[in-house]
Amino acid sequence: MTANASTRTTDLQRTIESIVDPGIIGITARANDEHGEWTGSAGQAELGKDATPPVDGHIRIGSNTKTFTATLVLQLVAEGRLGLDDPAAVHLPEFGIDERITVRMLLQHTSGLFNFTGEVYEDGSMVFGVPIPYGPNGNEWLDQRFTSYRPQELVELSLAKPARFEPGAGWSYSNTNYVLARLIVERVSGRTVQEELERLILAPLGMSHTTVPTDAEIAEPHAHAYYRYEDGGEERTVDISRQNPSWVSAGGDMISTTGDLHTFIAALTGGKLLPDELRAEMFTPRVTGIPGMDYGLGVFVLTTADGATVISHNGASVGHAALMYATPDGSTTLTAALNCVDDANLTVAAAFQGAQQRLLNEVFGA
Repeated sequence: MTANASTRTTDLQRTIESIVDPGIIGITARANDEHGEWTGSAGQAELGKDATPPVDGHIRIGSNTKTFTATLVLQLVAEGRLGLDDPAAVHLPEFGIDERITVRMLLQHTSGLFNFTGEVYEDGSMVFGVPIPYGPNGNEWLDQRFTSYRPQELVELSLAKPARFEPGAGWSYSNTNYVLARLIVERVSGRTVQEELERLILAPLGMSHTTVPTDAEIAEPHAHAYYRYEDGGEERTVDISRQNPSWVSAGGDMISTTGDLHTFIAALTGGKLLPDELRAEMFTPRVTGIPGMDYGLGVFVLTTADGATVISHNGASVGHAALMYATPDGSTTLTAALNCVDDANLTVAAAFQGAQQRLLNEVFGA
């Protein structure tokens, strides 16, 4: 971090302004450290208009949802409702899940279960599940973006496909794991996941802008999300801010704000949500094969270039993306929201990865 708050303000604002490009049309960011809190905004909230994105606007947070789900599971472990090494099948017997798959394996992506949003194998071959916005089924997803899927449907689709590997024998990121984890939360608690979020996380922390949506709506204020596609040989761009995220379910359906994300990740890393032993379990990395980014239970454990550890999860949700980082003690956090023009070819992916790295470098000195 920079030496003083004034320099930090200038450097962070320049950094977010440099991130805006034809794909990433807007960004807001929030950094908290020993200097206090900084927030900034750059780019456009809506194509063709001058207003910058609202500093604390609502955003579809994508796979940051997984960190919330993992925290709920661990909180229920702390309450004695279930165990990390319980077979998932004990809690969800109706699916016929391989009895070797444990709750821990779901949270750390070592179950081997087929990812219902599709798998890309080592030889480059692809097997598809539900229509998703990326790849050859992009237009199909666009046409069906208001369709509502039941979590049970997604699990059944996954279990009808061959597993990627034997339980515990590897690591592979699979949204299926977190749909099952959410269903376990609901089965064990007897409440919906939204009710458990309210009881265990949102109400205690005063987070009033975070929700699990049940339809296509997103509350105001929010920056707009876009999707570019081909129609009869012509390129078109459509506003997809309204979309039903049930196609990804607990893999990435939640809505929040940079302020709420800061509150959550600071509380999680600062020890306010989990007993120390379970927080240590959560932050203990498992090798993923991604250099510098190993996976605990619902979080990536990053190692920066200078050897520091950063706890993180980021998420993309078709035209929206959210970043969430913290030091292991919660003393420094960074949260950010991006709105972009997405497409089936993931054209914006390189710019998104570059944005993550520039912000990480600026705030954590990576």
